[in-house]
Parts: sequence; structure tokens; C-alpha cells
Amino acid sequence: MEQKKLSRVSALALNSIFGFEPKFSHNLIDSLGSAEAVFLISDQERLELFGPYTRYLERINGSALEAAEKEYDRLTGEGYQILSIYDEDYPEILRDCPDAPMALYVRSTQPASAIFNHSPGIAIVGTRDISPYGKEWCRRIVDAAGQAPKKPVIISGMALGVDITAHLQALESGLPTIGVLPVGIDDVYPRRHCGAAQKIAESPGSALITDYPPGSTPSAINFIRRNRIIAGMSAATILIESKIKGGGMITARLASSYGRDVFALPGRIDDLRSQGCNQLIREKTAEPVTDLAALPGQLGLGVFNLRRKMDVAAAIRGRFSECLDDSELERLVTTGLSIKKIRGISFDDLCRVTGMDYSDISRCAGLLESEGIISIDLLQRCCINTNFK
Repeated sequence: MEQKKLSRVSALALNSIFGFEPKFSHNLIDSLGSAEAVFLISDQERLELFGPYTRYLERINGSALEAAEKEYDRLTGEGYQILSIYDEDYPEILRDCPDAPMALYVRSTQPASAIFNHSPGIAIVGTRDISPYGKEWCRRIVDAAGQAPKKPVIISGMALGVDITAHLQALESGLPTIGVLPVGIDDVYPRRHCGAAQKIAESPGSALITDYPPGSTPSAINFIRRNRIIAGMSAATILIESKIKGGGMITARLASSYGRDVFALPGRIDDLRSQGCNQLIREKTAEPVTDLAALPGQLGLGVFNLRRKMDVAAAIRGRFSECLDDSELERLVTTGLSIKKIRGISFDDLCRVTGMDYSDISRCAGLLESEGIISIDLLQRCCINTNFK
């Protein structure tokens, strides 16, 4: 086996054995000099190094290396990429973490050299139960980063809510994005995000990554291990919404422990989804996000050039005046302005606020969504999109 492949295969084997205790791998390498040396020592040396009662003793052998080589050959043959912690393309900022994974699996249409170590990583994390307020500001924050002089890569965990909102807005804003999976590289969790995962893997500078071997299932502990990679790869972490206990809070605290900048979106004190953010701000663990124009500078992305937003009413009249009569056009404008005024308003509430019947509201909202002026979620809650004011 040639040296570069041996180094990667050895890292894969160590990652499989000590994946939940990566510091153990680092200590072994510090002691023996390299990942491959761990598998080349004699049985007696291994016994002296680990002691007779360790649960790992029987797993450190040639069979583990052979299994890792088969996995490496199969995955690289299928188009996946494998990086060991010693590869120059391995994310440098992650390598600095004391618990950095020994190996990363990468899914992308581009080589790792085009993905990592070019742009500062900004983690956007938070609750799966995202509110209309959280979704709107998640989009606005990512869009603001996309307008900064220095373009970041948006990093998150592919979960429902905040994560997928950040990934998709990054692509819409022309930014690369990296999805860190809690499962093997040959899988996607949750499965409903398979289409988004494919889009990410095919986008310039973007990728799906994990340190889990193929076949890993999404158990609860997997998410914590995944979160350390999100925090470790990012120069700054922004918590959008989170309860006091949640994966986003874990990621934010991990980022703080790595000495990285942490920001949080303030929220209502009686909203459970904002209690985690408010607590981090109160503890001074996180800086509050209070000025969108100032945020890119705080993130080290340069001075923000605020792009002029289009007026909602003017945009609606400009797009529909030639194809709708005056009365229908005004119903459309009324609907748009009501949505702008009340973030997350439902179809039923729009009927009450505007005095229009349900069929009119449904038709108007559908037209506005088709032109990209509003977004409608599965509960028929409506929000104005980020490029309109």
C-alpha cells in the first residue's frame, strides 16, 4: 500500500475504533509517531501500551486495517473522498481542535482542495421547531453574509428547521455551504432532505461531510459528535433559536470552548425557542445579533454594503399591472402588505385582516409565492422574502 493511502486507511481504522474518543487516537499518535504505527507494533508492545483490561486491545490489529482498506477502496471507487487529519486539504481550523476527527468522508462533485481552507466558515445552528421570526432572520443573516466583501461558507447540520433554512438560503445567496451529517456518507438524515443534499453536493465549493462510517444510524449521541465538527470547522457560530437544552446550545458552547466567536439572535423572553439564545447573551457567552449591517464586520467578513431592498407594493404593481385588472391588483397589494406587517400570518388570519374570502387569499398568496415575493410553509404561514422590504 502506498504511503498516502496507508495514512488515510490507518486514520479510517482509528476513526472507526475511537470515533467517540478522538483524543485517544491523538494520544496514541503522539506516543507512536503516526497513525499507521499504531497497527504495526507487536502484540507485546500493544499489551504494554494499552494494558490487559482495555476494551480496545483486540480491535487494534491487522484485521481492522484490512477492513478500513476495503471501505476506502469501495467508497473512493463510488466517488466519495476520504481525508485523513494529515492531508493538506483537511480543514485547518478543525485540525486545531483537540478532539478533531482522524478522518472525514466527503461527498461533493468537486475535489476537497476546492472546498476547504478557502473561505471562513460560519456555523448557523438552532432548533428544528423554527418560528417564522427565526426563519426570516436566519435567511436575512445568511443573505447579509452573502453581500459581504469576503464570502464565507455556511456550515450546518442538515436538520429540519434552522439548519436546512441556512443551507438553502446560502445557495440562494450564492454562498457555498457544508452539511455535516450525523450518519454515514452514503446516507442522508432526515431522508426528506435527500434533494437538498444532492443540490449541496453539486454546488461549487459545497459538500456533505461526516466522520461516521457507512451504515451508521442516527442515534441521539451521534448528533453531539456531529456538532463538534460544525463548531470546530467554523470561525464563528450563530445560534438562531434554541430552547435552554438543545443541539444548537451544545454547538454554541463547543464553539466557545474552542475559543471561537459566538452570536445569538435575541428573542421574546416568553418564547421557549429563544430562551437558549437569551441565556447565552445574558451569560456573555454570545454577542447579540442586533444590527444586520454591522454583523459581517463582526464576523470578519469586511464592511457591509447594504443592498437596497425592493418595496413590496411597488414590486407587486410592477410585476402584475399588465396582466391583472385594477381590483385584482389591489387585492394582491393588500395581501402582500398584510403579510409584511404580520410575519408568519396564516391564510385564515389574512382573511380576517383583509376582509377577503379564503379563495381570494389562496389565489393571491399563490401568485405572490410564484414570483418569489413571499414564502409559504406547510402550515400556510406567510413571510416576505429577504429581498423585499
